[in-house]
Amino acid sequence: MTVIGFGGLALRFVQDRHGTAGSLDVFEMTVQPGAKMPVAHAHATWDETIYGLAGTTTWRIDGADCRLGPGQSVFIGRGTVHGFRNDTDDPATCLCILTPGVLGPEYFQAMAALAAGGAPEPERMKALMLRHGLVPDPAG
Repeated sequence: MTVIGFGGLALRFVQDRHGTAGSLDVFEMTVQPGAKMPVAHAHATWDETIYGLAGTTTWRIDGADCRLGPGQSVFIGRGTVHGFRNDTDDPATCLCILTPGVLGPEYFQAMAALAAGGAPEPERMKALMLRHGLVPDPAG
């Protein structure tokens, strides 16, 4: 299975919209120490559930921090601004479930291509997000 990596993140799709007739996307994400989601955002057409597998990530959901460890989960409903980071000294891994499956690996492959030349320009990153249904947080 292909691993998509950029900015201290590694994603491995378990299921995607192509193989589930759009029902869901499921991917395992490893977040290296100090890594974070590049741009906080919301999605208008899908929900996201995150399940901690190893290590601890901190999720900022609707303005509040939530630490997520193994066996814990958070639900991020449509329209809810969120982001994440790894404040620890160890990698953290979680399972991300998007319902329905409308994103697929294509978004992350395009984001990795943008990041291949170093830190991508924020405006290009935001434009890519919008094309794939992610709405960047206007506050950041």
